[in-house]
Amino acid sequence: MHVDEGTLPPETHIGRTALTVSVLTEMTDFYRDAVGLSVLSHDDTTAVLGVEGTPLLVLEHDPGAPTRHRSGTGLFHNAFRVPSRAALGDALARVREHWQLGGASDHGVSEALYLADPEGNGIEIYRDYPREDWPRDDGRIRMVTNHLNLVSVDAAGAGASSVPAGTDVGHVHLEVSSLAAFSDFYVETVGFDVQTEIPAALFVAAGGYHHHIAANTWNHRSNPVESRGLSWFEVVLPNRDALEMIRERTADSQYSVTETDEEFAVTGPDEIEVRFRA
Repeated sequence: MHVDEGTLPPETHIGRTALTVSVLTEMTDFYRDAVGLSVLSHDDTTAVLGVEGTPLLVLEHDPGAPTRHRSGTGLFHNAFRVPSRAALGDALARVREHWQLGGASDHGVSEALYLADPEGNGIEIYRDYPREDWPRDDGRIRMVTNHLNLVSVDAAGAGASSVPAGTDVGHVHLEVSSLAAFSDFYVETVGFDVQTEIPAALFVAAGGYHHHIAANTWNHRSNPVESRGLSWFEVVLPNRDALEMIRERTADSQYSVTETDEEFAVTGPDEIEVRFRA
């Protein structure tokens, strides 16, 4: 379906992400200690973590959920964006103290740390460079993968044991079976703009951001989400008019729409659930 009404408002952003986990307490402790999120609530079935009362991550306990198969689509990583290089230095120190760093890169638009949680879900912790410094080619953002000077990042840290105010989920990166299907839903139907493309990957966003949602087919995954890992993620619109615009677009599409307690959810390509709210 082609979107005649235009693209998403620039204030559109990612809200919460949710993971299906098999061991709730261990995963909660990991995201508190290694990532630096605060535990906002925790019971036998669900834990909610975030910063200064704002929820960012929901852990949904399902001890019977199968391990994600190597062919299963879903999450490549959740990306927690911190507001400063000092906060990134503190994140590096926490990861080294409580876990193991998997990688680090300078992407030209951001500096990023990579790791995986105890159940194998990918995590990025990053901070953006000023938007005016982002490299561009023919009007499109150009993302690169260069060496990140971890000595310099480490030296910027201030010793904080948790992420500061202003931390959010900057983007979600998915593993999908088809970039064409991803584009049909997230660009043509929902209304994100393509920001950059690299081999077997697509990066889309609202408001000129480098990416709110990314997708890749690097590992040739082909099966829908049906295991531990990504349960759903949330796109937040700035007002009800924008929300209703998305409701109308998705209602006229091939994708399944259901009402939730807050607004509505759409089961998009690869059975990945996206929730929308104002």
